[in-house]
Amino acid sequence: MLTLRSIQIFSAGNPLFPPLSLDIAAGEIASIMGPSGCGKSTLMSAICGNLANVFTLSGDVLLNDRSVLTLPMENRRIGILFQDDLLFPHMSIAENLAFALPRELDRKKRKARIEDALEKADLPGFAKRDPATLSGGQRARVSLLRSLLAEPEALLLDEPFSKLDQALKDQIRVFVFETIRRMNIPALLVSHDHRDCPPGQVINLANGRT
Repeated sequence: MLTLRSIQIFSAGNPLFPPLSLDIAAGEIASIMGPSGCGKSTLMSAICGNLANVFTLSGDVLLNDRSVLTLPMENRRIGILFQDDLLFPHMSIAENLAFALPRELDRKKRKARIEDALEKADLPGFAKRDPATLSGGQRARVSLLRSLLAEPEALLLDEPFSKLDQALKDQIRVFVFETIRRMNIPALLVSHDHRDCPPGQVINLANGRT
């Protein structure tokens, strides 16, 4: 479970939003909505451990009943998927995915993990492809795979569909939500578009109301 306890973020002593408390169960996708500038992406940065020094944080974030706020970003076991796919252009698809795998895995196991992930994402044979040759939907799927190959215990989705056209949005949304539920991990989505939100908990960050 991912738990937010009375989370608030302050800029120059002023709160960006009212105190936020939220419990997200394994396999559940909760949604945070609100207008641009209300602190949605800043909240995601705070949860994953990348909050800029100009902000201060109060409250607590717990993952499976342990507080993560004192842990560095790389030890929190919280993955994040952005609206930009952020694939490394100088690496093949396999090299991009390998970047997320544990370093102790030998070459054979790394290759097997990558091929299995690509197969599940309906991208078999894409290992040696250049990211520039992929469509927007293919890049979105590879980006999600890279986030999940790190075996996170929770996943943050920071407006991951905002740059996709509507037809592609529908396809990638289904793929992302089904993958999260199959992995049975809690996920938190932020968006300004209610169509991106799956059924379940939806919080308006501007007023803290469901």
